[in-house]
Amino acid sequence: MALQTGFALLYSQFKALLKKNLLLSWRNKGATFLQLFSSLFFIFLIFCIEKAGEAQNAISPAYKMVRDPKPLVAPAIPPCEDKFSVELPCFDFVWSGNESQTLHKIVKAIRENNPGRPIPENKVKSFGTPGEVDEFLLKNLLHILGALHFSEVNASVISYGLQTNSTPVERRGQSEDPTLKFQIPLQIAAEREIARSLTGNPNFMWTVQLKEFSRPATEVEFSTMLLVGPTFFLAMTMFSFVFQVGSLVTEKELKLRQAMTMMGLLDSAYWLSWLSWEGTMTLVSSLFIVLFGMMFQFDFFLKNSFAVIFLVFFLFQLNMVGFAFMLSAFVSKSSAATTIGFSIFIIGFFTQLPTTLGFPYGSKKYSKTLQNIWSFFPPNLLAQALKLLADATSTPDGKGISWTSRTKCAPYEQGCVLTINDIYIWLVATFFVWVVLAIYLDNIIPNASGVRKSLFYFLRPGYWTGKGGGKEEEGGIFSFIGSLPPLEYVSPDDEDVLEEENLVKAQAREGVIDPNVAVQIRGLAKTYPGSTKIGCCCKCEKTSPFHSVKGLLVNLAKDQLFCLLGPNGAGKTTTISCLTGITPVTGGDALIYGYSVRSSVGMSNIRRIIGVCPQFDILWSALSGQEHLELFSSIRGLPPATIKSVVEKLLDQVKLTQAAKVRSGSYSGGMRRRLSVAGALLGDPKLVILDEPTTGMDPITRRHVWDIIESAKKGRAIILTTHSMEEADVLCDRIGIMAKGRLRCIGSSIRLKSRFGAGFIASISFTRSSNVVLSPANEDTAVATTCQHESVKQFFKKHLNVVPKEENTAFMTFVIPHDREKDLANFFAELQEREAEFGISDIQLGLTTLEEVFLNIARQAELETAAAEGRLVTLTITSSGASIEIPVGAKFVGIPGTESAENPRGLMVEVYWQQDDSGALCISGHSDEIPVPPKCQSMASLPTATPITLGLQEPVRGIVINADENFKSTS
Repeated sequence: MALQTGFALLYSQFKALLKKNLLLSWRNKGATFLQLFSSLFFIFLIFCIEKAGEAQNAISPAYKMVRDPKPLVAPAIPPCEDKFSVELPCFDFVWSGNESQTLHKIVKAIRENNPGRPIPENKVKSFGTPGEVDEFLLKNLLHILGALHFSEVNASVISYGLQTNSTPVERRGQSEDPTLKFQIPLQIAAEREIARSLTGNPNFMWTVQLKEFSRPATEVEFSTMLLVGPTFFLAMTMFSFVFQVGSLVTEKELKLRQAMTMMGLLDSAYWLSWLSWEGTMTLVSSLFIVLFGMMFQFDFFLKNSFAVIFLVFFLFQLNMVGFAFMLSAFVSKSSAATTIGFSIFIIGFFTQLPTTLGFPYGSKKYSKTLQNIWSFFPPNLLAQALKLLADATSTPDGKGISWTSRTKCAPYEQGCVLTINDIYIWLVATFFVWVVLAIYLDNIIPNASGVRKSLFYFLRPGYWTGKGGGKEEEGGIFSFIGSLPPLEYVSPDDEDVLEEENLVKAQAREGVIDPNVAVQIRGLAKTYPGSTKIGCCCKCEKTSPFHSVKGLLVNLAKDQLFCLLGPNGAGKTTTISCLTGITPVTGGDALIYGYSVRSSVGMSNIRRIIGVCPQFDILWSALSGQEHLELFSSIRGLPPATIKSVVEKLLDQVKLTQAAKVRSGSYSGGMRRRLSVAGALLGDPKLVILDEPTTGMDPITRRHVWDIIESAKKGRAIILTTHSMEEADVLCDRIGIMAKGRLRCIGSSIRLKSRFGAGFIASISFTRSSNVVLSPANEDTAVATTCQHESVKQFFKKHLNVVPKEENTAFMTFVIPHDREKDLANFFAELQEREAEFGISDIQLGLTTLEEVFLNIARQAELETAAAEGRLVTLTITSSGASIEIPVGAKFVGIPGTESAENPRGLMVEVYWQQDDSGALCISGHSDEIPVPPKCQSMASLPTATPITLGLQEPVRGIVINADENFKSTS
C-alpha cells in the first residue's frame, strides 16, 4: 500500500489531529464551557461593580445637578453620638467663662432652645478660662464636638470664640463636613442667645438660612473598566491558558505524543493542529467577550469600534496561546499547569497595576529599552490597551476609538508612546516569537527519557529535506546524561552469539549491507548515569552508573520473527526503546533498513516504516477504538479512501468490532492490548515491534492474536518480547535471550533447547489396570507403587542411569541428559517391545521446555554477576541457628568449626536456590547436615575456617565445596 508523503501527508495528519482535538473538547464539555463562557461571569461581575459605584454616587449630592438650592434653616446642634469619629462618654459642647451668671443663663438658653432637641445638662461641661478648655481638649480630643469661649466685656457687650475640629471624616462612603454639621449650629445658637440676652427679649427672632450656589453635576471620572478590567480580563484568559498548557503537557506526560511520533507524526502537523484549534477557540471566546460586553451596555464596548476591541482580545488571547506553548516545553507534569497559570496571573496582576497608572507608556521620560522589555509580557500590553480604550470612553463626551483612529494618540493624552495599532503589532510579533521558541525548545530540551536534538539541528539540510539518515553525523539525537564510564567488552560464552557478533562486526567494518537484514544492531549500549544525594551532615551518597544494555550485536533478518527474551531488568524494553528513538543510545548504533537510530533524520525515516506496540498501552481514554485507528491511519499516511476499510478489517481481526465505538477508557486490559496490536500493524510497516503484546489476554484471544502475528510475518520483520515461553515457542523463527544487559544465547527454539536444556523429557503413561501393591516405605508415609513402576524405574536406571523426576500412579517423567542421546534409539525400541510387560499405555519423548532454558540462562547470568561483584548472602543453619556467609549460587557449603572426633573434616549442607520475580537468586532452604566426603581437604587447614559456636548470630565465612569435592574458602 502506497503511503502519502509531503504536503498530502501533512494535510492528512493535520486534519486527523484537528478532529482529535475537537472530539476531546466535545467530550470534556466542562472545560470547553469554561474556556468559551467564563467571560460572561467576569463581565457580569464588572457590571455589578459599576452599578454599585453608580448607586454610591447617586447618594452623594456632589454628583447631582442643583438648579434651585433649598435653604437650610437654623440647623440644630446634633448629639455628639452622631459624629463619625467620637469616643464615649462625649459632650455636645464645652464652654468657658462660668464665673458670670449672665453667661450661665446664655448657655442654659442654648441648651433649652436647641431646635427639635433640648440638650441635657450632663452633655455640656463648663470651665473658667479657655486655657482650662485647651487642657481638657488635649486629654479628651475625640470626646467633644466643639467649644465656646464667652467673655462679658460690659453690660452691653458680650464677645465669644468658637473652637471645633474641622478635619473631614469618611465612613462607609459618606463624608462628614465638621463646619456645616457642628460649627455653624454652635455659632448660630450662641449668637441667637447672646442677642436675646442683650435685648432682654426672650422671643427675639434670629433666623439664619444657609444656601449653596446653583451648580452642574460633578462628572464621574471613575472608570470601572480601567479599575478592574485588566485583572478580570486576564483572569478570563487564564482558564484557556491553563487548559492549553495542561493539554499539551498531558499528551507529553501520558506519552501520547510519543506514540504518535513513533508512527511518523510530523512536528509541523502537530503544532499546526494545536495552533489552529486553539486559534479557533480564541476567536470564538473573543467574540463572546465583545458580545457579552455589548449586552450589558458598557460604554467601553458600545463607543469603541467593534473591530478594535475584538482584535485587542483576540490578539491577546492568541498571544497567550503561543506563550502557553512556549512554557509547556519546560513542564513535564500536567498538574503543574494550574500552578503556572496562577503564577502568571499573580505576576500579571502586579505588573498591570503600574501599567494602568502610566508606567512605562505614560511618559517619554522612560527609556525605549524599558518599554520594549515591558512589552514582552502579554498582560502588560492588555492593560495598556484597556487603559487607552477606557480613557476614550470614560466621560459622557468620549467617542471611543474608531478603526481609522487606532494609529493616533488621543488629543487629551500627553506624552503618548504607544497606540492601539502599536499594541496590535507587538502582540502579533511576540506571538510568532513564542511559537518559534516553543518549537525550538521542544526539540532541544531533553524529554523524560533524556532525548534531545542538537542546538543547531535546523541548520542541517536533512532536517528540511528528510533525506539521508544512514549515519549518525547527519543529524544526531543526543543523550542529556553527561559523561559516562566506558563499557568494557566481554566475549560471550556461547559460540552462536560469538559467531553472530563477529558477523555483525565484519559487515560494519567492511560497510557491507546485507539485503536480507532488516535490522543490524551494532554494539548498542545504554547506560543510565549514577546519582548523587546529599543526606544529613552534608554526606553525599553516590550510586554507580547502571548499564542496561551492554554492547548488543545482532542481525535481524527480513521475513522472520525474532523473539527477545529475558527476565525483568534484562534490557529488552530498553533495547526496544533505543530502536524506536524513545530512549537515546549512549553507545554503538543500530541500522533499520539502512537508517541510523542515532540520527534525527534517520529516525524520522525509520518511524515511517515501523509499527510499534509498546509495553504499556498509550491511548486516549475519551476516544473509541475506531477513532484511535482512524487517527493512527491518518498519521501513518494511509490514503483517505482506504482508511475506513483498513480500520474495519483490523478491528475484525482483533475482535473489537462490537466495541469499535466504545471509548477505550471502558476497555479491559486485554482489549486495550488488542487495540495496540492493531495500531502497530497499520500501514503495512516493514518492521513491527511488539513489546509483550498478549499481556492481559485470555487464552482464546491470545491464540487468535498469535494467528494475526503469524500471518503478519510475510514481507516484514517482527521483533517480539514476551514472558510467555509458549508464545515464543509457537511464533518465533529465532530467539535471543538477554540477561544482565547482554545477549546470552541465540538460535531457533529447538537449538536452544538442545544446547541449553537439561536434555530430553521422557513421559511414560501407565494403563489403569496395573496391579497396585502397597508397601510401607517408612514409618510415617505410605507410598503407592506397582510392580510395573518398579520395573520401569529399574529399566531406566540400568540403561540410562536416570531416576524419575516426577511420578504418580498414572505416569512417570524422566530427564535424559544429552550425553545419553546415542543410546536412545535402541533403548526406546526395547521399551516399546516391553510395553505390555510394563503396563505402559503411551510413551512420549521431547526436548526440555524453553522455560527451562530461560531459567538456566538467567541463573547463569545471575551467578556470573554475583561472582564478579563478590556478592555474599547469609545462610542460617536450621539446626544450630548459626549464620554463615556464602557466595550466591554455591551448592555445597562446609560449616566452619564443626570438626569433631567423629567427623574430623566437619559437616556440610547442600544449599537450595530459587529465583525471585526479578530473576535474582535467593536461598530457599538447605539439606540436613552431612559429613564432608573423605576425599575433601581437611577443613582445619583452611585459613578461613573460623571456629564458631552453635547459636552464634554473627555470620562467618562458609567454605564452598565444588562438585568434584574440592573446596575453597570464600575469603
